[in-house]
Amino acid sequence: MTTRGVLYVHSAPRALCPHVEWAIAGVLGTRVGLDWIRQPAAPGTWRSEFSWQGQAGIASKLASALRGWQLLRFEVTAEPSAGVEGERYSCTPDLGIFHAVTGIHGDIMIPEDRLRAALVRSQRGETDLESDVAKLLGKPWDDELEPFRHAGEGAPVRWLHQVV
Repeated sequence: MTTRGVLYVHSAPRALCPHVEWAIAGVLGTRVGLDWIRQPAAPGTWRSEFSWQGQAGIASKLASALRGWQLLRFEVTAEPSAGVEGERYSCTPDLGIFHAVTGIHGDIMIPEDRLRAALVRSQRGETDLESDVAKLLGKPWDDELEPFRHAGEGAPVRWLHQVV
């Protein structure tokens, strides 16, 4: 089963850029050379993005390969395909990684048990329901990444395919 998606590297120090390419190549099984441009939202960093096509599960493998680098901001998306929900991963140095399941229109789909747990924590006075739901939707990650997203508008995109 194949799907497609996009990897957005929102900011990476120049020295980390080749390591990002090597990590992506390790997941996709093919040589990767990204087009890097300066990231104006964080001077001294670079950004890149590319669209990919491959087996379902590639998004999680890409996120896992990139998540360990403290100075990296990125997002990985995967479109839903037959029998497989879409996914979104967001990662920032301060917040770590966020994962969400997405529907056919890109909406974040929160599992019932996570919503019930948020309600229980709120009823016990442990947390605020509004902030818990915001976290389940990835709002803290969106807030932190939004300036980097806008700074990348108009950036070149390259299509890569997984070697089968």
